[in-house]
Amino acid sequence: MKTRSTALWLTVGATALTLACAPAAETEDPAPETAAQEEAPESPPHWTYEGQTGPAAWGGLSAEFSACAEGMQQSPIDITGALAETLPELRAQFGEVALRIVHAEHVADAINNGHTIQVNYTEGDMLSVDDTDYELVQYHFHSPSEHTVEGAHFPMEMHFVHAAADGALAVIGVFIEEGEHNDAFDPIWNNLPQEQGVENHIGEVTVDVDQLLPANATSYRYAGSLTTPPCSEGVAWIVMTEPIQLSGEQIGAFTALIEGNNRPVQPLNGRPIVTDQVENS
Repeated sequence: MKTRSTALWLTVGATALTLACAPAAETEDPAPETAAQEEAPESPPHWTYEGQTGPAAWGGLSAEFSACAEGMQQSPIDITGALAETLPELRAQFGEVALRIVHAEHVADAINNGHTIQVNYTEGDMLSVDDTDYELVQYHFHSPSEHTVEGAHFPMEMHFVHAAADGALAVIGVFIEEGEHNDAFDPIWNNLPQEQGVENHIGEVTVDVDQLLPANATSYRYAGSLTTPPCSEGVAWIVMTEPIQLSGEQIGAFTALIEGNNRPVQPLNGRPIVTDQVENS
């Protein structure tokens, strides 16, 4: 296995849906029209990054979104005052996979409204943290970064969303700064969907996920949440300390399609931020 500085869940993770089956009516002969009626599942409320359905309003859009307003371990956060510790090693096993890109609204469900550019992932690649295995489900992008460091944003942030067999979530966050052209992103950037709500199936194009990650394996870790509704908590966050680089042209190609899809930083509420990064004295 490769030892890389990869992280856990972000913005987004797959959320489990429980379908409750109502007991059958005890009438002997229900009216035909009643027996045939089935209520269609209710669509989740529409949310955005601005205006009356923006982040400040998310918690009031639905009871399912209440954690967005009431949660005490919300993400993203400003990373400051991290405590140096010896942290469990991250063990990632990624490889080259076929490319499937979605211009999507939510990380886990609908292709809708252009909330992010998302790459769905179904190849079974794994991330192990402290004896727990998480499967990579998808990765997606935010501009500017959702997390900040000492109050400063990066031009972009990439989230690798993972799920364990028991439903636990982990997200790896990778900051993106402007610099040299990054060839590893060419298969993705050359196929960015230009239209919202469109899912692109790209034949014979592969991406080496391992090459999308920084070489330095140090990270910041803390307990947080999804950064989009329903803002579910219990997400293990691993934010890499070392950013990767994209050229100004590559960053511009993304922001021409999606920009301002970052939730504001949330109160830390006493949560510790730990890091295995050693500061030079």
